[in-house]
Amino acid sequence: MIETDRLVLRPAVDADRDAIADLNARPEVGAWLGGVRSRAESDAFVDRVMAHEAQNGFGFWVVERKADVRLVGMTGVWWVPPAMNMPDTTEIGWRFLPEVWGQGYATEAATAALAYGFDVLRLPEIIAFTARSNLASQAVMRRIGMTPAPARDFLHPRLAEGDPLRPHVTFEAHPQAGRDGD
Repeated sequence: MIETDRLVLRPAVDADRDAIADLNARPEVGAWLGGVRSRAESDAFVDRVMAHEAQNGFGFWVVERKADVRLVGMTGVWWVPPAMNMPDTTEIGWRFLPEVWGQGYATEAATAALAYGFDVLRLPEIIAFTARSNLASQAVMRRIGMTPAPARDFLHPRLAEGDPLRPHVTFEAHPQAGRDGD
């Protein structure tokens, strides 16, 4: 479990399935993730998230708001899925309920997840990628200290040719020199 001033990041549990399904069913969220997910698709996603956590000891975590213990999103670091053809690469990602967009939760949670990836997991690099048109996510990437890596930009293999979301940009981050333990 990771705590920030306003948030708790923790592994997903079965009791989170309804809230995650609600998050994954939001059209505003799905607009950047290749569409909304049905309940079955959302549950399969939760299964993957929980399996990754069990196998690796880290993953894509639930983000709860401390003020009301509400699940407001998800963030974390995990291995890029094999279908993406980026072996041994760890990514950071996030998704949040539209009603909390613009309140700094994505930046706060992602900052904590990135620090965990470098300080605890000792990862040599973490990437993030999103649709070229997703300027809000790119702004979060910049706010948490990631830099564009245009040589790593790609066409998303799970999106059809001609899909306006298919062109993706990639950002990267590396451990900061001078961190404790370096």
